[in-house]
Amino acid sequence: MPDVLVAGAGPVGLTAALELTRRGVRVRVVDRADGPAVTSRATATHARTLEIYEQMGLAGEILGRGQRVDGFTMHRNGRAMIRFGSGYDHLPTRYPFTLQIDQVLTEEVLRTALAGHGVEVEWGVELTRLEQDANEVTGWLRHASGREERCVVPWLIGADGGHSTVRRALGLKLAGESTETWLIADAVLDADLPRDSLHWIHGDDGTVLMVPFPAPGKWRLVDTADTAQSADPRQVAERFRAKITRALGREVRVEPPTWVSVFTIQQRMIDRMREGRCFVAGDAAHVHSPASGQGMNTGVQDAYNLAWKLADVIRGHASEELLDSYQHERAPVGETLLRTTRTATALIALRNAVAPVALPLGLGFLNLVKPLKRRVERKIMTTMSGLALDYAGSPLSLAAGDGTGLRPGHRVAWSEREAAAHPGWRALGAELTDPRWTLLADAGQDSAVAAVLDDVIDGHGVGVSVRTLSAAPVPVCRAKPLTDPGRAVRTTVGIPAGGFALIRPDGHLAAKGSVTAELTTVLRDVGLRQAKAIRTEEV
Repeated sequence: MPDVLVAGAGPVGLTAALELTRRGVRVRVVDRADGPAVTSRATATHARTLEIYEQMGLAGEILGRGQRVDGFTMHRNGRAMIRFGSGYDHLPTRYPFTLQIDQVLTEEVLRTALAGHGVEVEWGVELTRLEQDANEVTGWLRHASGREERCVVPWLIGADGGHSTVRRALGLKLAGESTETWLIADAVLDADLPRDSLHWIHGDDGTVLMVPFPAPGKWRLVDTADTAQSADPRQVAERFRAKITRALGREVRVEPPTWVSVFTIQQRMIDRMREGRCFVAGDAAHVHSPASGQGMNTGVQDAYNLAWKLADVIRGHASEELLDSYQHERAPVGETLLRTTRTATALIALRNAVAPVALPLGLGFLNLVKPLKRRVERKIMTTMSGLALDYAGSPLSLAAGDGTGLRPGHRVAWSEREAAAHPGWRALGAELTDPRWTLLADAGQDSAVAAVLDDVIDGHGVGVSVRTLSAAPVPVCRAKPLTDPGRAVRTTVGIPAGGFALIRPDGHLAAKGSVTAELTTVLRDVGLRQAKAIRTEEV
C-alpha cells in the first residue's frame, strides 16, 4: 500500500511525489488526463525554484532545456524606452536570472526522474471523491475503462489544479475575485528583438507582452485588450502582427499560432492548506494572475515545503506536529502573491488614459537617475524571484545564537562569485542535496563538543546529517568534515567557535547556538525524533 496518494501530475504533484520518493516514501500518482500535457501554461522558472531543482538534482537538466532571461524591456512609438536588468546584488543566488522553459519540458524532466525511482504516473485515473478519519484517507478512483477503485492511504496530496476535486471534497472555498480577461498565443515571429529579455510593447490600442520560448523564434504573446478568440489562427496572427508592427515602428512577421487561449484572471485562495490527513498545494490552494509568472513557481515551492516534512513524519524522523508548519509557512505566501500579482496585472495592462504622456516622462527620468533605476530593478527581482521569502515567523525558526550572521528562517545562500572563490560554499551546495536536515558544527578539537555531536549521530543520524566545519577529520568525532577555508561559511551564517547551525532540508536556517547538551532540545523543538544512525550507502 502506498503511503501517499498524489492527485495531479503537473509540476506541483510531480515535485511532491519525487521528493517523497527520494526520501524512501511509497507514492502513487494519478491524473485524470489521458496523458502528459502538450501545451504549456507556465513558462517562467525563477531563481528560488532553480535552487530547489538543484537540491533535487535536476538543475542541470532543466537549465539545458531553457532560455535564460535577465531583462525586461518596455517599448512605445517605435523605440525601446527602457530595459530593466537583473537586480540580484542584495539577493545572493547561484541563479541570478529567470529561465524560460516550456512547462511540458519541466514536467518531462520531473516525470523521468520520478520513473527513475520506480514510480510511473497513472494517466486516465480520476479521483472522484474521498473520505478520511483519524488514521487514513479513502479515495475513489475512476479509470479510463470505467472501472471504479477504492484506494486507502495514510495521506493524500491534492495537486489537481484550479478546479481541484480534493479542495471541493474537503469543503475548502476559494475566496477572492475575477479581474480581467487576456488572450495568449504561442507563435513563431520575426521581430528582431533580443531573446534574453521579456518585451512589454505599449501602443494606442493596448499592450502586448512578449515572452521568449527556448525554441528559436518562438514567443508567447499576451494581449490585454483584444481578447476575442477567432477560430482562424491566421486572424489571431494578423492582429498581433498589426499591433506589434505599429508599436515597434517596423514590420513584423507573425506565423499562425500553435496554441491560443482566452482566460479570465482569477485572484483567489483558500484559508487553510491542510484538513486532517489531506493537503492541497499549488493552484488547488491559490490561483492568481500570470502577470509575474508566479503560479508554477509557488506551487513547486509549496510541494517542496510539504514533501520533506511529510516524509520525515512518515519515516518516523519527526512528530506529526511538524506538518502544522506547512500551513503556517505557505499560506502567507499565497496572500502576498494576491497583492503583488494584482499590481503586476494592472501595470502590464496599463489602461490609464494619461499613460501615453506619463510613461515616456517617467521612464526617461529613470534612465537618467541610475541609482533610482537600480532600486526599481531590485524591487522587481525581490518580488519575482522568490529569494526574499523567509520563514522567520515559523515555529521551526528557533534560537539565533549571538545574533550575528544569518537569522533563523532565512535561506542559507551564496552567489556564483562566492561559489567560485570559496570551496566551502561548493561543499555546502553538495551537502544540501542530501534530503536530510544538516547540522554544521565548529567542533575544533573539543572532546565535549565532539561527544555531543556523536550523540546526535547516534540519535538522529537517519534524519540529520552532521558535518564539522574543518579542513580535516576531527579525531574525537565521527562526523564528516565540511571544508571551509577562510571561514566563509562560518562567517556568513554566523557560527561561533564551538557553535552549530541547524539547516532544514529546504536550505532555510532553523537555529544556531552552542554545541552543548541543550542541542538535543533544539532538535526536539523543531519536531525531530531520535532514530538510529544511517548507513553511508543509504544517503
